[in-house]
Amino acid sequence: MQFKHVVITLKSVFIGLLLVPLIAAAQNYPTRSIKIIAPFPPGGTSDLLSRIIAQRLGDSLGQTIIVENKPGANGTIGFEAAAKSPADGYTLLLGTSSIILNNQYLYKTLPYDWFKDFAPISMLGIAGQVLVINPNSPIPIKNMKDLISFAKANPGQINYGAGAKGNTAHLTAEKFKAAAGIDLVHIPYKGNGQATAALVGNEVQLVFSDMAPAIPFITTKKLTPLAVTSLQRSISLPDVPTMVELGFPGFEASVWWALVAQKGVPAPIIQKLNAALEKVMASTEVQESYLRLGVTPLYSTPGKVNEIVRKEMKTAGDQIKKLNIPKE
Repeated sequence: MQFKHVVITLKSVFIGLLLVPLIAAAQNYPTRSIKIIAPFPPGGTSDLLSRIIAQRLGDSLGQTIIVENKPGANGTIGFEAAAKSPADGYTLLLGTSSIILNNQYLYKTLPYDWFKDFAPISMLGIAGQVLVINPNSPIPIKNMKDLISFAKANPGQINYGAGAKGNTAHLTAEKFKAAAGIDLVHIPYKGNGQATAALVGNEVQLVFSDMAPAIPFITTKKLTPLAVTSLQRSISLPDVPTMVELGFPGFEASVWWALVAQKGVPAPIIQKLNAALEKVMASTEVQESYLRLGVTPLYSTPGKVNEIVRKEMKTAGDQIKKLNIPKE
């Protein structure tokens, strides 16, 4: 019994010695600037959120946090870059549900594995979208009834802008096509911000836009909102009806964001980042910044992120299969 006690004691000491450098690293972290990879182009909601978080989280940690945009292949390029970065807490990633949930069903192979390569830190926010049209479009569309009537009478003559295949705006538009029984043509752009700007220029006829790029154009009446895709009306656009209100039962589409690091980043560093984010997300400045973007702030434990991913991943796969979107 005495021998067993000695073994257990030595084992405990050994484990404690292993933890010492990890704890010390977390206490000193960060000692230099941090990078957040935003896997979409500048100007969209993901980019704007990453910059809000970078500023406030950097202030909280006492270090500069820079944002590096790495768009392409529905976020795959940015995710790959993050996955291959050192697991030291100095390269973080702004993950979105459209990439985390959808990409495995859209591409035959991926250069990363969500569960094997990434360590979640916290949820950051969730938002619906807004269906917008150009009031100066040569096509006579002023409301949802006009849109559906014209589309049915002129199949394939209405183009919608969205990011790459599998982007939330793309999937929402395809879901709308199926629900309304109409034929719309997808015109891909680098991101949803670019697609919304293209709508202002009458390059396309409609966009299921993120709130952030659409609201300034709605405010200046360059775009007209027809509906929001959340189940409740948006605080940012309280006068705009939901898709459900306009006769599409159960129609809901949203995107959420989470901040993640690489698998292998020491747990004390993940915990330190999570604790800092809890304070950041509760601040008045962040709450107000999010409201202007039409995004609801979220904070969670690291474990909650993958709980949500596991819950929603199959649903995302079923939706993509139902829409007959082939893998590339």
